[in-house]
Amino acid sequence: MGTPEFAIESLRQLIENGYHVVAVVTQPDRAVGRHASVLQPPAVKQYALEQGIPVLQPEKMKDPSFVEELRSYRADLQVVVAFRMLPEVVWAMPRFGTFNVHAALLPQYRGAAPINWAVINGETVTGVTTFFLDHDIDTGRIILQRPFEIPDDADAEYVYDGLMRLGAEACVKTIELVMEGDGQVESTPQQATGQLKNAPKIFKETCEIDWNQPAKKVYDFIRGLSPYPGAWCSFEGSTMKIYKTEKTSRPSTSTPGTFICDHQQLLVAAKDNYLEVKELQVAGKKKMNSKSFLNGRQGKR
Repeated sequence: MGTPEFAIESLRQLIENGYHVVAVVTQPDRAVGRHASVLQPPAVKQYALEQGIPVLQPEKMKDPSFVEELRSYRADLQVVVAFRMLPEVVWAMPRFGTFNVHAALLPQYRGAAPINWAVINGETVTGVTTFFLDHDIDTGRIILQRPFEIPDDADAEYVYDGLMRLGAEACVKTIELVMEGDGQVESTPQQATGQLKNAPKIFKETCEIDWNQPAKKVYDFIRGLSPYPGAWCSFEGSTMKIYKTEKTSRPSTSTPGTFICDHQQLLVAAKDNYLEVKELQVAGKKKMNSKSFLNGRQGKR
């Protein structure tokens, strides 16, 4: 069960390792286009159909007709990757239960956006966790975990790609453990040590840059939202998304949020130091590097 590209890699690995995938459950097709007149299927649906795998797309997970159709496949085990919360009637259905592949080292970063928040918070290590589903979100017994290092210059896309591959490997290994034990696999309850960091869903207002923060925090915030959905700020009566910055050791002498051009560098003031903007996008324009942006402004003078 999954929807985005993140789920495809796990599905691909299951197929390539010879597991019999009886069906895929995903979100309904989404209306897109100028007048919402075109239906776009989820990425995992397209891949599943290419592999000849039946696809179920329930509007509601408790819909009796969906539950009965799902039950008819008589699956031994259900795997959830990047999907919504399931009701007990669904996750308790298979004889071996249902496990989730989560893109964080639980119990830290429970929630919808664990990759983004780990980078935003400046973590140097994250990872993946497989765990059995229970009544609450991301709280079930842990089967296995795999760590993943986050370089200081990595953005959310880099971590996403790395965890997508690592999550697929963990998915296959977890199924091996479950099958070898005929459903009996060692698992441990989640133990919270210290303050938990959550990973709530990200909205447009979440992405607004607060320049009145230390440069390191702003730097992490921007890369944690790059390339999607993108951190943004107000700029000359419009909106600018910033996708990449570099830290500088130059102390800021300007009001936080002030942009300056210095020797073909686009700098912006944070609370302590300046950051150099490297990639940006002004509303209504294409994404560009700072050099192209500055050249364009000079041409208007």
